[in-house]
Amino acid sequence: MRAVLLAATALLGLGGTAFADQQLPARLAGHAVLPAYAMALPPADAPRDAMVSGKFTGPEGRVDRPGSIPGTTGPAPEGRPTGISLPFIGQPVQGFSGIKPVHSEPGAYWVLTDNGFGTKRNSGDALLMFHKVRPDFRSGQVAVEQTIFLSDPGRRVPFRIAHEGTDARYLTGSDFDPESIQPIPNNGGFWIGEEFGPFLIRVDMAGRVQQVVETQLEGRAIRSPDHPSLQVPASPTAGVAFQSQRSGGYEGMAMLPDGSRLWALLEKPVLAASGQPEGAFLRMIEFDTARGAWTGRSVKYRLEPGATAIGDFNFIDERRALVIERDNGEGDPSLACAAGQHAAATPPTCFHAPARFKRIYLVDLGAVDAEGYVAKLAHIDLMDIRDPGNLARQRGDRAADAPRDRFGFPFFTIEDVAMVDAEHIIVANDNNLPFSAGRHLSRADDNEFILLHVPELLRTR
Repeated sequence: MRAVLLAATALLGLGGTAFADQQLPARLAGHAVLPAYAMALPPADAPRDAMVSGKFTGPEGRVDRPGSIPGTTGPAPEGRPTGISLPFIGQPVQGFSGIKPVHSEPGAYWVLTDNGFGTKRNSGDALLMFHKVRPDFRSGQVAVEQTIFLSDPGRRVPFRIAHEGTDARYLTGSDFDPESIQPIPNNGGFWIGEEFGPFLIRVDMAGRVQQVVETQLEGRAIRSPDHPSLQVPASPTAGVAFQSQRSGGYEGMAMLPDGSRLWALLEKPVLAASGQPEGAFLRMIEFDTARGAWTGRSVKYRLEPGATAIGDFNFIDERRALVIERDNGEGDPSLACAAGQHAAATPPTCFHAPARFKRIYLVDLGAVDAEGYVAKLAHIDLMDIRDPGNLARQRGDRAADAPRDRFGFPFFTIEDVAMVDAEHIIVANDNNLPFSAGRHLSRADDNEFILLHVPELLRTR
């Protein structure tokens, strides 16, 4: 195994063979749903502030009364109601932004809840956590078997946190925006990639921070406008002090099977000194887990035309990995709004910006071309999944003549993909509760897990 790993890693410094990307079929093999409104109680020693979350999501500041702020997909005239209102009593389980199978527990997965409600400003009462879940594709239900809250009792976080003056020091969505998770072998804890720094965070099995790592790319620090040391506007200008775009940090982070290296993938292009993106590509940056330090090596990931970001990144062997690419649309394109038609009609009848580009790519980090780009071997289209067995639990709002044997995953943020076995992968969405409605016109998205039969994709080399 080690020899194979070294041989594959050595190829990263050489020109690779050019591969032709090809679209391959995907068949729905299972569908399980965790309802949108699923809440967890905060720990008993958490501040009372955590009992009600989402108090700062309204347009006019603090609102304490639960259920008094209606959820929508955005402002008028295109924003649609989602049917779920804030603040919440408890902490929402939803918003899964990373997934990894639980070692030695077939059918169980670690999933990571992101920062809460989308920004540092509005997520100070959202506790950060991850869960062990078990989708049952026979019943269509999802069991949440364990919830682990992130905390910093050892004061390893190098800046002031929201709950600085407490003993337990639970972390919140104003401290970090966790977006990717990798279990450390032999129950060594977890590595978490986040977006505000962007930082890598190592936690133990109880979620307690052990290490926070600043990002280094080609010998220079990479920071986002939400880095705790910066106070800058979101719109870049020449001479800005940040290089990672807002919400452009570690949406994907993959670990080699032996745990020796992490490859952290930025969600959006790095900014050049001019304040403009350096190109239509993303950076993959290598991290040595034993040393707890960046190796100084990176490769490029080319985004396809129509894609605006990646959603997740996980290895399937020593050199091949799965990457989600997506646009910012949501909703079935068969119900796209016509010219002059607004999505916010009562009731809504169309999607203003429907989903069109939602794909999973198989890439080879052992094949890098002369310009530093990883090879893309093949992909599947999540908007065109075969469902001959009629396994879909819900198909949502779409045109009446839409084929019954076709299933789509029309969500704004699809942020979870991992290999299950030699023929299957699991995919899940981040439902941005209560701000996304891609399955239905006016109903908040559930967290959906789909099992896809993709033997051709996984065999491609």
